[in-house]
Amino acid sequence: MAKQFNVTGICIPEKHYMADISATVREITETLVDQGAYFCINRARQYGKTTTLYLLEKKLLERYIVLSLSFEAADDLFTSAYTFAAGLVRRIGKKLSMQKIPAGVLNAWNAPLSREFALEDFSDKITDLCKSCEKGIVLMIDEVDKSSDNQIFLSFLGLLRAKYLEQQKGQDHTFQSVILAGVYDIKNLKLKIHPGQETKYNSPWNIAADFNMDLSLSVSGIEGMLAEYEHDHHTGMDIPQMTRTIYDYTSGYPYLVSRICKLIDEYDTPKTGFGGWCQAGVTEAVRMILKSSNTLFDDMQKKFMDDPELKRMIYSILFGGKSFPYYPVSQPMKIGVLFGFIKEENEQAVIANRIFETFFYDLFLAEDILESKTYDAALLSRNQFVKNGILDMELILTKFLEHYHEIYSNSSEKL
Repeated sequence: MAKQFNVTGICIPEKHYMADISATVREITETLVDQGAYFCINRARQYGKTTTLYLLEKKLLERYIVLSLSFEAADDLFTSAYTFAAGLVRRIGKKLSMQKIPAGVLNAWNAPLSREFALEDFSDKITDLCKSCEKGIVLMIDEVDKSSDNQIFLSFLGLLRAKYLEQQKGQDHTFQSVILAGVYDIKNLKLKIHPGQETKYNSPWNIAADFNMDLSLSVSGIEGMLAEYEHDHHTGMDIPQMTRTIYDYTSGYPYLVSRICKLIDEYDTPKTGFGGWCQAGVTEAVRMILKSSNTLFDDMQKKFMDDPELKRMIYSILFGGKSFPYYPVSQPMKIGVLFGFIKEENEQAVIANRIFETFFYDLFLAEDILESKTYDAALLSRNQFVKNGILDMELILTKFLEHYHEIYSNSSEKL
């Protein structure tokens, strides 16, 4: 089967054109997992977290037992402490059965549970499992913030934290490493649960090591992906120029890079007249992305609705010319960074990439138009600016001033 560009789910090197992230996977393994760190990979939507976990699991299986789980569509786990603990035992048992685990160890793990089985009993099972296995065990859970506002999940994090600390003192056996993945930083779970309250930073995950690795695609990574595609398809593209053009629009945001490439690959036919593997093709692909409805843009718009302070900050950057030092401590700045809206450039906070910048401009301008009284009046008389086939420039300037004063009458800054 021929390789394709993929923008949904996991990217698999044998099936999909993708940037080589083996160096990142190796760094995570050596600097965090091998050192026994517990940490969270928190990045924006469609930023390659699940693909990173998949490739990391393949790497770790060379030396560890890996329990790779996901809390996607796992609401049924959180009805009670019993269902949560029993559900995790069941899911972990399936993962263990697919690896080289001694039969006695597997049978002990899968032994029937009593109806009184609770988190404390689950803790004991983890201890027994880790004592019985020759290899270290790594627990990986994706989509953790799907259920991060649940007290049972917080209790589970507290259990892992307690076992981690006891193991540090040589008084317990537990996982070699725990890796949680989601958008929100698990250290700040309360930020999501109770915005604006003093307790918002009291997460039971304060043992976690910082995860500062860049998961965006580098110029060399994009170039390698395009080189592989060119080797298979012989388009004649200028690979360095294509790489730079794609990076200039996306700043390496994984979904946007793959989406541009996928659109060019699909529409580059003589019948469509698409620009092809050149700058014009990239421009056309970007135009199509901005015109289309997709889950990434839907999430971005929803986040604006949920967080007016973040929205005001983005608006101030784009339309007010304001400069914010890149210091992600305040809530709006922190959320903007978590969701990939903002990045650092020369110690200042800037919009993460040109596509997001255009999307935000379009969003704000559309809102201004919908709220504009002068625009509503113009709709009632579309031809008011044309008299005898000639543009009435005086009327155009008058209406411009009306519209300008309507929007900026309260502004203290000069035009």
